[in-house]
Amino acid sequence: MLIAMTTEPEQQNGAGEPDAFGRLWTPHRMAYIKGENKPTGPEPTDGCPFCAIPAMSDEDGLILRRLDHAYAVLNLYPYNSGHLMAVPYRHVADYTDLTPEETADVAALTKQAMTALRAVSGAQGFNLGMNQGSVAGAGIAAHLHQHVVPRWGGDTNFMPVIGQTRVLPQLLAETRKMLADAWPEA
Repeated sequence: MLIAMTTEPEQQNGAGEPDAFGRLWTPHRMAYIKGENKPTGPEPTDGCPFCAIPAMSDEDGLILRRLDHAYAVLNLYPYNSGHLMAVPYRHVADYTDLTPEETADVAALTKQAMTALRAVSGAQGFNLGMNQGSVAGAGIAAHLHQHVVPRWGGDTNFMPVIGQTRVLPQLLAETRKMLADAWPEA
């Protein structure tokens, strides 16, 4: 399929005054902005997505690996391609409330994630972390989750800073398949 490219900006009624800026439309982000799929309260029955995901197929839930006490899942609203999380199955908010087995599975999944991301995407570094509580930035504070965000030299650019937009070069289903196929055995 050939796509015609033009150097002239396309006019859109209601888009404001014409200017020299291009636009990257990211309508999928509106779900995040509006708080869709966000729990309505602290209980697992209040719509916690981390409690619902394990009942889905790996493909539908974007699950990369399941262990006995935790699972790895792609972030639905990623900071970078390959951004994933290690999540205990049990609905628990605080890291200090994890059992030793849950702690071990979250740690093992984090290590395995780093190995898979290096193999698939050549990640040069990682941001690892948990936001404990809504005041610390946790989007879903009632269910603990460890973020694993791959990083590359020079991967910061103006898009997130100026355009408040992330440029992701791959669909989540494609990223899930690549990482799941490269996931190391325990």
